[in-house]
Amino acid sequence: MLNRIKALFAETPDKGDEKSFDEGLVAAAALLVRAALMDEDFGAAERDVISAALSQSFGLSEEEAALLLAEAEAENVEATDLFRWTSKLREDFDHERRVQLIEQLWEVVYADGRLDDFEANLLRRVAGLIYVPDRESGAARQRARQKLGLDSN
Repeated sequence: MLNRIKALFAETPDKGDEKSFDEGLVAAAALLVRAALMDEDFGAAERDVISAALSQSFGLSEEEAALLLAEAEAENVEATDLFRWTSKLREDFDHERRVQLIEQLWEVVYADGRLDDFEANLLRRVAGLIYVPDRESGAARQRARQKLGLDSN
């Protein structure tokens, strides 16, 4: 009986390791999900933009992107601030990759065709926390709007 219990606990970490992603990937995905949640309308358009970003940026299959998205959603339920994610991104991502993430965040918040004040505030905070200057964030915003076919007003 005792051996069965030991075996059960010995198997648990292995199964968790198979499904777990790199912390930097989870941090990036969690921020993308947080951006989608800011206007309290996490719809199909935002979900599609996040899945595409995860697949294209990190070379994930559709299934892997779906698993990472689910993990990122779970992270958002538990998280109380942005620090854990942004500090991991500063460590793991070079400047160019952080700017690319800001562009992806802009794509997520504009996926529904409009920008909410809470979404704009989140983007300003994240850009500052991962050391992306306002000018580069603004350029990333314009690229995202153009990619989504929105007017450049």
